[in-house]
Amino acid sequence: MADIIQLLPDHVANQIAAGEVVQRPASVVKELLENAIDAGATTIKLILKDAGKTLVQVMDDGIGMSATDARLSFERHATSKIRTAEDLFGLHTKGFRGEALASIAAIAHVELKTKQDTDELGTHIIIEGSQVASQEVAVVPNGTSILVKNLFFNIPARRNFLKSNTVEFRHIIDEFHRVALAHPDIAFSMFHNGSEVFRLGTSNMRQRIVNIFGPKTNERLVPVEETTEIVAISGFVGKPEFSKKSKAEQFFFVNGRFIKSPYLNHAVKSAFEGLLKDGNNPTYFINLKVDPKSIDINIHPTKTEIKFDDEHSLYAILRASIKHSLGQFSIAPVLDFERDGNLDTPYEYRYKNGSLPHIEVDRTFNPFAEQPKNTSKQATVFKSKNANNWESLYVGLESKGTDPEADFGQMVFESEQSSESLFDKQPTMDAIHKTYQLHNKYIVSTVRSGMLLIDQNRAHQRILYESFLERMTLRKTVSQQLLFPLQLHFTNTEIAVLKSLREDLETSGFVFSDFGTESLDVVGVPMDVSESEVQLIFAQLISDVEQEIPDSHFSATDLLAKSMARSLSIKTGQTLNNEEQEHLVNSLFACKEPSVSPNNKPTFTTLALEELEKKFM
Repeated sequence: MADIIQLLPDHVANQIAAGEVVQRPASVVKELLENAIDAGATTIKLILKDAGKTLVQVMDDGIGMSATDARLSFERHATSKIRTAEDLFGLHTKGFRGEALASIAAIAHVELKTKQDTDELGTHIIIEGSQVASQEVAVVPNGTSILVKNLFFNIPARRNFLKSNTVEFRHIIDEFHRVALAHPDIAFSMFHNGSEVFRLGTSNMRQRIVNIFGPKTNERLVPVEETTEIVAISGFVGKPEFSKKSKAEQFFFVNGRFIKSPYLNHAVKSAFEGLLKDGNNPTYFINLKVDPKSIDINIHPTKTEIKFDDEHSLYAILRASIKHSLGQFSIAPVLDFERDGNLDTPYEYRYKNGSLPHIEVDRTFNPFAEQPKNTSKQATVFKSKNANNWESLYVGLESKGTDPEADFGQMVFESEQSSESLFDKQPTMDAIHKTYQLHNKYIVSTVRSGMLLIDQNRAHQRILYESFLERMTLRKTVSQQLLFPLQLHFTNTEIAVLKSLREDLETSGFVFSDFGTESLDVVGVPMDVSESEVQLIFAQLISDVEQEIPDSHFSATDLLAKSMARSLSIKTGQTLNNEEQEHLVNSLFACKEPSVSPNNKPTFTTLALEELEKKFM
């Protein structure tokens, strides 16, 4: 039998390795930005085209590379920071050139220009699919410039798996935020399709957060500071009243590197216990400095997940430090009795003496004395006004006989018929309610085959979704004008998301007078939406986009209809009267797809009589 095991060619091995490092354009941005930081750059410029699919360029003013280093940086297993295996446990950098460049060069067209301060001339290298097309001496500025063009040009299947430009650009912004927040001492700028997106100068941590997420963020931050033998904690957490449903503003940095840690995230949420609304997540920007030997950063290819030696102690310290900051800045609730200011003594009456009330009594009054006739005010008034025409009161009574009671006996008085009975009548079947609510979550109704159990939240989502989608598609939406414009504040990233959906928002009934960089003015809303619900709708819409929900939708209109239905639907725990319950049931089964919610989850289930009878066997 012939041998079947063979060594892969280098270019194939590089393409396979690239799958672990380069998943999308954002992965290229992350690697190139980290390389620029390790090169000692003070100014870094990121240039993008078509969300990085066509071009990703990173320019820095770092130390640059020699001609030999520039060529070796594209070889596999090339690195400038590791000499022995022990060096893996004492890393203070992110990765200087090497390894990542080999993976990127295997699946894209790469152009490198670099020059050191001590050299008169620099190096210009062009690589296409791991093959060096040219290498020559060139006149270039100090530092390094790397262009990555036509990502996945030689792997069409991988390119087809890329999402829309909007989604890919959002991933790039996320990576840019993570790097920029970890290094506020470095100036960053970002351009996309010729437009400037960010220009961040050197600053401190707080100012960098404000520059990225908007000036309104400054008043929402609470500083956190703690230093122990295990870890040094610094950074900020957001005030509970400004918490959001999304997890976009949650950042952990360990020794200057962004990480994801569900365990530490739970520590932060436990510190906010009792302060957050249901479903909301805290905002935090926390730096952790630990001994590099106490962590393992190589358990994940992208190094966003690390392992701590003493997680339990770190959990307790982080939780305690955040609770201390919330209490120190009077964020946590305290035991206090609220007083009503209306009950306070007015200032001008504070020093005045009180006077006793005086009671006036008619001492000549005798309840047993005979009262004079017509002593009341009404009688006096009547007498004074009608004394001369008293005969008019008896007009019409002198006819039909002399007996004054004869006519009165024939008079008929209107009265309601009494239908009272000594015994309570049994209600008919029509009077009995056909539905009732279970645990303020489900609606129970009867059908011929058994019992029907409906999820009120999912059912209402389906009803609203089909209603919104029909009106948006047929453009039958009617807007109601607001008396005063409603100004809403968002971050730059959130504004970019809403701008991309502006046309669909206007089709759905929203009217905007101004669409700024950090705020927008709403002057009209759809008929079914109240002014207080606009902020909730936009927050839910942004959260859906950030969670990549648009990729599972047919269009932006479909996304908007689902997001609005999710925001405005009846929530679990809301009490409904019998009329509302029956209306919900009838409206659900009038839908085109009553069996599933907009997210393809079942809206109701039936329990057959046979199943019920088996329960009692």
